Amino acid sequence: MRILLVGAGGVGSAVVPIAARRDFFEHIVVADSQQGRATAAVARAGDPRFSAITLDASDQVAVEAALTAHRCDVLLNAVDPRFTMPLFRAALNVGADYLDMAMSLSRPHPGRPYELPGVKLGDEQFALAGRWRDRGRLALVGMGVEPGLADVFARYAAEHLFGDIEEIGVRDGSNLVVEGYDFAPTFSIWTTIEECLNPPVVWEDGAWHTTEPFSEPEVFDFPEGIGPVECVNVEHEEVMLVPRWIDARRVTFKYGLGQEFIGVLKTLRKLGLDNAGKIRVGGVEASPRDVVAAALPDPATLGERMRGKTCAGTWVKGVGKDGAPREVYLYHVVDNEWSMREYGCQAVVWQTALHPVVALELLASGVWTGSGVLGPEAFDAVPFLDLLGDYGSPWRMREQTRGMLMSA
Repeated sequence: MRILLVGAGGVGSAVVPIAARRDFFEHIVVADSQQGRATAAVARAGDPRFSAITLDASDQVAVEAALTAHRCDVLLNAVDPRFTMPLFRAALNVGADYLDMAMSLSRPHPGRPYELPGVKLGDEQFALAGRWRDRGRLALVGMGVEPGLADVFARYAAEHLFGDIEEIGVRDGSNLVVEGYDFAPTFSIWTTIEECLNPPVVWEDGAWHTTEPFSEPEVFDFPEGIGPVECVNVEHEEVMLVPRWIDARRVTFKYGLGQEFIGVLKTLRKLGLDNAGKIRVGGVEASPRDVVAAALPDPATLGERMRGKTCAGTWVKGVGKDGAPREVYLYHVVDNEWSMREYGCQAVVWQTALHPVVALELLASGVWTGSGVLGPEAFDAVPFLDLLGDYGSPWRMREQTRGMLMSA
């Protein structure tokens, strides 16, 4: 397997040391619009199976040329979702398989944005599913941690734990602290603004509907010392993916943001600083959102200042295989101290980068196979979850009891 890894930011640079410990691939070409970032990621690995190139992710023709020139049969997309479609189309045109961690962007309903979805996350990709099937190639979409591992958890619960599912709810929270900054997101602020300020989507009784940002607050008690965190509805790919393969009456995604973080995001919206389109300032054109991102610290550089744990997981409620009511939380926790010590990567980007590497190994070995545009739910969950243990970062499951989930 020869892989073109597009993006050497926080997540892309974390993919390199994770993959470097495995032997399932022949070569990984690390590509970034900033040559220095790709070169630095490769240099840290010190492994001849990696090389670096300069590549503009928005230039579909250039991406196609890079795939061909370096004989890559897989494209791994590790850049912001605004670049998803040119990369997705480039892989399709060249005949390479494709993986991403964030799907094509949504567009709110023009008249009723907080009731009905407009263009949903991933709609542009699923519209091309027939062409991928016709070419016999696979586009594995939403294969990070959330979406990604959370979807694998949903498939595992549906097959092995439940006879009937009332709700699948992805719940993400942490107790991470970044010392020395009043405001320092641990993940791409560009992506965070996109998913947190768009209308959240909920799947319920066979249909998708939208709601207000930050709606339906609840306090979720996260494991391994993280504790209770208030979580709110956020637009996320799992809600669009899970119902395509798994029968559940309700699917939600809630993120533990905290009131201060929510307040900052609301202020950015009020000031128009969430705008992704370009505006003219003097003689320069720039996107307000890009300016905000440039003014904040690079999440990949925060590891030394961070402490605490991050938890990604899937809460499932329904009737167990034995016919009795059951609630479980399947989860994956990463301690920032551990990820920095073992890989030199902060916990959030390392956790996101881990799961596409695991998926690539399953594809390379032929354990996972398929064609078309597929989500993680389309594959057997057990080999994936077993392989997490081999990577030194196993998953866990907690039986839920009363008091672990409550309205805020």
